[in-house]
Amino acid sequence: MAVQIGAKPDSGFDDPIGMLTDCHRRIERFLDILWIVAERSAGRALTGEESEAIQAALQYFHVGGQRHNADEEQSLFPRLREASSGEQFTEIHGLESDHQDANRLHQTVEQLYVMWIKRCELGAKEQNDLQSATGRLKRLYEDHIRTEEQVVFPQAAKVLNREAIQAIGEEFRARRA
Repeated sequence: MAVQIGAKPDSGFDDPIGMLTDCHRRIERFLDILWIVAERSAGRALTGEESEAIQAALQYFHVGGQRHNADEEQSLFPRLREASSGEQFTEIHGLESDHQDANRLHQTVEQLYVMWIKRCELGAKEQNDLQSATGRLKRLYEDHIRTEEQVVFPQAAKVLNREAIQAIGEEFRARRA
């Protein structure tokens, strides 16, 4: 990734919630690539630059996106459920469902982009399907990220103790080893 002068450095394993938020910014950037190219490049072959950007975005979601989901589903959400035992934390179930829906949409988007790159064109139906899937994916992530950053992450900051935060950070580190 390019370095942006004056940008806040990414969070480290001592701040796993910050790491998740940083990852949200990367998700948004790569999602914008998928959406913008689908919208602006319809009816023609992708340029080399567009093709490279699409392949980088697809690779990010294969690796970083799946790791992000694991970070939430295996490390953060279970601890939140445990720490919030007296409260009903319905948002987590919806977020887990979002992960499944996003995975299905990512499969569709990837299949269509791979087809476009291989064939140098997409038919009108495939192009429409790609625009629809990238639009749905963009909306899903907008709502998902808003819920996490406005509800779930602030709740985590309130209910998780230092030991839990440290354990989450160590689990994140282990996933990246």
